Amino acid sequence: MPTHPGPPAGDAPLGADEAEVQAGRRFGARALVIFGGVFVTAVLFAIMVSLVVSSSTPLLRLDRSTADRFHRYALSHHGWTSAMRVVSDVGSPGAWWLILGVAAAWLAYRRLWRLAAFVVVAGVGSSLLNHLIKATVDRARPALNDPVAVASGKSFPSGHAQSAIVGYGILLVVFLPVISRAWRALVVVVAVVLVLLIGLSRIALGVHYLSDVVGAYLVGTVWLAGLTAAFRAWRREARRPPSRSAATADSVP
Repeated sequence: MPTHPGPPAGDAPLGADEAEVQAGRRFGARALVIFGGVFVTAVLFAIMVSLVVSSSTPLLRLDRSTADRFHRYALSHHGWTSAMRVVSDVGSPGAWWLILGVAAAWLAYRRLWRLAAFVVVAGVGSSLLNHLIKATVDRARPALNDPVAVASGKSFPSGHAQSAIVGYGILLVVFLPVISRAWRALVVVVAVVLVLLIGLSRIALGVHYLSDVVGAYLVGTVWLAGLTAAFRAWRREARRPPSRSAATADSVP
């Protein structure tokens, strides 16, 4: 009886072990890229902190000239100033406490415990980190004649800017996968624009230097990326089936 040849070796389906190895390689490659990006961003933030603490002359000149330029514009353009106040208020840390609190409560209601924990830890941790850095660096806010806005506390890094990049980043990490692919790029672009506008509003109102906002973006990126990687690793481990040895050990009385 004639036999039918089997499929070529190259077309044979991957075994479970081989598929797991390839998945592990892809995960390792992505993790390496993420680690590299986080490391570079962390180094840039460390450089920024060093320049701020040492009162670097070039940085001070840039910060003060930028603050003076925006302040002169704000004094002569009241509509612009009012718009920047609205943007600043909408992107305040208090507003983000409300937004992330509602998101965490909804995720907990849906019994998505890990995502709810991610939202809480990322939001609360970012706020604590911001206050810790502010207390450590101890930088005074810009001192301007006839200020259009006044803010309390220290200046570096900007709490509004850090809350914005972390807050929108949290929402994207949690909800972007359930948004239609046709809309994802637009949602990301809108989030990036809003983050930049909130940072700009703090400079335009004269309550932060340019380096305060840039530093907030850097530390917020490092915090969010590192925490996202940790939670994804946690979910990956939680979904992994027990090994054969572990299953055998559990079956032994």
